[in-house]
Amino acid sequence: QVQLVESGGGLVQPGGSLRLSCAASGIFFSIYDMGWYRQAPGKQRELVASISSDGNTNYADSVKGRFTISRDNAKNTVYLQMNSLKPEDTAVYYCNAARTVRVYWGQGTQVSVSS
Repeated sequence: QVQLVESGGGLVQPGGSLRLSCAASGIFFSIYDMGWYRQAPGKQRELVASISSDGNTNYADSVKGRFTISRDNAKNTVYLQMNSLKPEDTAVYYCNAARTVRVYWGQGTQVSVSS
């Protein structure tokens, strides 16, 4: 059974930082491309950042220079370090694992940025 379990969300003030984690089980983690998506109320889910199985990263323009995605294959975990958070970063953040036609999602973790 495949499971992606996100953690690390919460409420933070503008300018603050959070680190999201996604622990994967049931997949051969190192060969999967991993990603973080987010969905704000009334909006479509969007890609925030991704990291390929060989470590190549990609970021949405809105988070470039503020967010960093990384992975630890020994721990089957992908991370999203979020700095300089803005109110518009408020959303449910989802972890994604993809390889060819196999795509898996986590249950999401809420990130709220507010003073």
